[in-house]
Amino acid sequence: MLVAGSLGVCADCIRERPELSRGFVEEAHLKVRARYGLPSKPLKSQGGIRCGLCSNLCVMGVGEKGYCGLRGNVEGRLEGLVSSEEALLYSYIDPHVTNCCASWFCPAGTGCGYPRYSMSNGPEYGYFNLAVFFYGCNLDCLFCQNSSHKEISRAMRVKRGDLIGILDRNRRITCICYFGGSPEPQLPFAVSASREIIEAESGRVLRVCFEWNGCGESRLVREAAALANVTGGNLKFDIKCFDENLAKALCGVSNRKAFENFEMVAREFFTNRREVPNLTATTLLVPGYVDEREVESIAKFIGDIDPEIPYSLLVFHPDFEMSDLPVTPRRQVERCYAAARKYLRRVNIGNKHLLDLSYM
Repeated sequence: MLVAGSLGVCADCIRERPELSRGFVEEAHLKVRARYGLPSKPLKSQGGIRCGLCSNLCVMGVGEKGYCGLRGNVEGRLEGLVSSEEALLYSYIDPHVTNCCASWFCPAGTGCGYPRYSMSNGPEYGYFNLAVFFYGCNLDCLFCQNSSHKEISRAMRVKRGDLIGILDRNRRITCICYFGGSPEPQLPFAVSASREIIEAESGRVLRVCFEWNGCGESRLVREAAALANVTGGNLKFDIKCFDENLAKALCGVSNRKAFENFEMVAREFFTNRREVPNLTATTLLVPGYVDEREVESIAKFIGDIDPEIPYSLLVFHPDFEMSDLPVTPRRQVERCYAAARKYLRRVNIGNKHLLDLSYM
């Protein structure tokens, strides 16, 4: 049985004996959060100011900052390092076909939706994705594959017009993908910037995509889904696990809002564009923790909504606080794939190249 040193407790104990594992879980996240000067849990200060941008619903007293580290109570006012006009991010150009978790079915990777949503009747070789990496996150994943997002003090301040300028100068960019961290704490910027971009670049193939944990405020999630839907883009929900106790252990907070938002997006948007899917889910197969039991529950949840929704299982590589775990064992990948296929017709294995480094 694999146990991460940072947690010191196994998945079965977390799921079945949460009262005994709670101390291990709280200590693990306390250490990580303290290192970055972040609160150990979402604040619920009596008489404080509430932030409603994500499912954490932080209530901050004077001088306190929220779980993501981007907003705080300054002398009784909710103030942030970011807004709908400015963001903390960096961006880069990624050539198609990228390692995007949707490339196995999306217009950039396959040409589906050509010519409305794709430049090629096949993979978009010679074209690019504008990858936008947001600092800050509303979760605290111990296995985070992009933990630099916590280094908020190093972030660049970017205005909406800066992104528009990049797109205008490079006409071979055919999609923009917001990730991080996770976009939720900076969704007001991402949504407003996307609207401005779509208006400025009318008539151009330019897909808008979001890769996130899915625990954002529902109104903003719906607006993001509408932008992805109209441009040929998609929403990529990284569903960490199904069991809520395991989610809190691995990610610091509950992820139940992700399931609520996923179902909302699926029912309101997925059936409108089946031929060019605007929604997908991924799950990182963390050795010893995110097993076939978790995957089967997630796949059943998705399949009960629509078995045609694409689902990717991602092979884990050691990182951040779980660097002592191995690459996902091949047997675990095979068991999880079989579990997902019971309920879904379109299941993919991502990061397959890492399997060459795994043990059986």
